[in-house]
Amino acid sequence: MPRLIALPGVYRPQADTLLLADALAREPLGPGARVVEIGTGTGALALRAAARGAHVTAVDVAWPAVLAARLNGWRQRLRLRVLHGDFAERTRGRRYDLVLANPPYVPGPDSRLPTSGARRAWEAGREGRAVIDRICTAAPTLLRPGGVLLMVHSGMCGAQKTLALLAGQGLSAHVTERARIPWGPVLRSRAAWLRQEGLAEEGEELEELVVVRARYA
Repeated sequence: MPRLIALPGVYRPQADTLLLADALAREPLGPGARVVEIGTGTGALALRAAARGAHVTAVDVAWPAVLAARLNGWRQRLRLRVLHGDFAERTRGRRYDLVLANPPYVPGPDSRLPTSGARRAWEAGREGRAVIDRICTAAPTLLRPGGVLLMVHSGMCGAQKTLALLAGQGLSAHVTERARIPWGPVLRSRAAWLRQEGLAEEGEELEELVVVRARYA
């Protein structure tokens, strides 16, 4: 992955980004395809799609991420439309061939989501599904017929819940990628709470990541 500018507080490409990039590489993305990335961060995935000739819109709630993605697009000489705000507001009335999403998905004891700061990139409520569920529900309004959603999240959030919710919205969904990685500092800091909630076993220190692919018929 090319070296990217990441301003303070912007989520840097990590294992989940790379796993989603692998899934993106296998999509038959033709020139002119319309793509949106939800929660773009540095723009790493949006730029990969743009490099293949897609018309890409990237959305993020954090201004530093918007600025970083714009800078990275300029540095790589790739056209990228980067918007600030909530994905549902900024995509209203538009449909896409591909939706990419690396949403906040870390479960935590506080059900209230942060409204500023770096924690917005990972905090996702007590089940880790505050944003995941919104994306699943919105998928039919985001995708063109035949369009595809690729979303990565932690196995702690419940991949089967995601598949069931997408199926309920009329999409055909399955898990295409899995990886197990060591816990990062955020999970380690709340290990006792995760075990208390039944989200992790005693002594467990590996997190499963999954990529869900859903097609809208």
